[in-house]
Amino acid sequence: MKTAATRDSGTHGLGRAAGVISAFTFLSRILGLVRDMVVARFFGAGMAADAFFVAFRIPNFLRSLFAEGSLTIAFIPVFTEYLTQKGKPAAFELARTVLTLLSIILVVLSVAGILLAPWIVRLQAFGFGGETEKYALTVLLTRITFPYILLISVVALFMGVLNSLRRFAAPAAAPIFLNVGIIAGAYWISPRLSEPIVGVAIGVLLGGCMQVGLQILPALRAGMSLKPRWRFAHTGVKRIGLLMLPAIFGSAVYQFNQIMGTLIASFLPEGSISWLYYADRLVQFPLGVFAIAISTASLPTLSGYAANRDFERFGRTLEYGIRLVFFITLPSMAGLILLREPLVELFFERGAFDSVSSAMTALALFYYCLGLWAFSGVRILVSAFYALQDTRTPVKIAIVALVTNLSMSLVLMGPLKHGGLALALTLASTLQFACLLLLLKRRVALLALRPVGRSILKSACAAVLMGAAILLYERWTLPMSLWGAGFWPLLTRIAAAIGLAAGVYFGAAVLLRCPELDAVRGLLRRR
Repeated sequence: MKTAATRDSGTHGLGRAAGVISAFTFLSRILGLVRDMVVARFFGAGMAADAFFVAFRIPNFLRSLFAEGSLTIAFIPVFTEYLTQKGKPAAFELARTVLTLLSIILVVLSVAGILLAPWIVRLQAFGFGGETEKYALTVLLTRITFPYILLISVVALFMGVLNSLRRFAAPAAAPIFLNVGIIAGAYWISPRLSEPIVGVAIGVLLGGCMQVGLQILPALRAGMSLKPRWRFAHTGVKRIGLLMLPAIFGSAVYQFNQIMGTLIASFLPEGSISWLYYADRLVQFPLGVFAIAISTASLPTLSGYAANRDFERFGRTLEYGIRLVFFITLPSMAGLILLREPLVELFFERGAFDSVSSAMTALALFYYCLGLWAFSGVRILVSAFYALQDTRTPVKIAIVALVTNLSMSLVLMGPLKHGGLALALTLASTLQFACLLLLLKRRVALLALRPVGRSILKSACAAVLMGAAILLYERWTLPMSLWGAGFWPLLTRIAAAIGLAAGVYFGAAVLLRCPELDAVRGLLRRR
């Protein structure tokens, strides 16, 4: 008979892992905002920025397709099963084989991408035209950034190994170095080039090299060898390949969403792509710090329970993850909606990024924020399916979401312009979350939704009280004469608003007896 301590060990382990990941992710997001502030300052939302964002999205698409998407999804459950049932030597042999095969495929893919860049850009941003300066610049930037797919895929494999071994620090810190590389490129390489945006693209490659270096040392310390292993008929490799096929398709569906959004936005007024990008960056801050951190930490934990057929602890850990995600996401969503305009002004409005760009970015941020709860919930539910080695169901639901997103984008882009594209993604993600939750409940009978619903309701009530406090505060501080104009007065006003919001939210959570409060305190202590 399981004791309470035994039953809760999975949730405590998940909390510790999420604390480590969220700490490094928090630092990464801060540097990511600094990176975007730098790019916004030097390049604004004009031609060069649009060209870079399109060019960098292409290797990012392949990264999600082959690396952090399908490879991680398929690799961690199988690698964890080998660790659990066959031990480290067998698991590391599997990892070496996958690394050897992956390296060969990615070298070929990188060369092909460089050669085919003109046609890739035509597909990605048809609205740029085929002979324009903007098109030519995008092709050049694509060729420079394309080898990043090779670097980040190697990083993703090492991250899968280390996460499965419950070593989360180095994988979580990896994105920090991409931001460092881009910032260094913008400040020290761009001024020396005739086309400054090229320096930012070179910074992407520098960041990728640093990310690889960061992962290798802890992997070697854990016992993994870098010696190639040519046993491509390995049973585990075949299983990973079978899991990857639907996972690749699922990642492709998600990325196709992004590509179609970019394609549609390329027909809207210049700057639309950049406005959506900058808004998405602000949404990604709470999404990455907490929701992605929890889903990343939960995958190896849930995979271990699934391998041992321990569905009681699987369900308990999943419930805990869902409740914790919503407890943190709902106040983040309310805060971003109410403070969207001053936040955009604070982070981006300087240099080439003017007040018009701020207003347009804030509009997109509003519509994205309406779906932040769904974006976060989808992350944790998809991790649960992958832990069960079911990569087909998320793909089917992703296709439904894709069709919904495309349909709503075409309907809403007319009246709402780029804001309509953000709202379409929100509506599609809401449908995706509902479908995944319903199907997962059928798969895991022990998953109890009633306590999850009660917890979400309490979190929503606390978030409403927090929102009311922010509205009262904004009305009191609306006259800028109280604070003065400029960066530091604005930062002071926003920091005071965030402090007030946090106090009200956590105070309300105490009164409502939200059980997730103790977990958040633990995360903050570990941070």
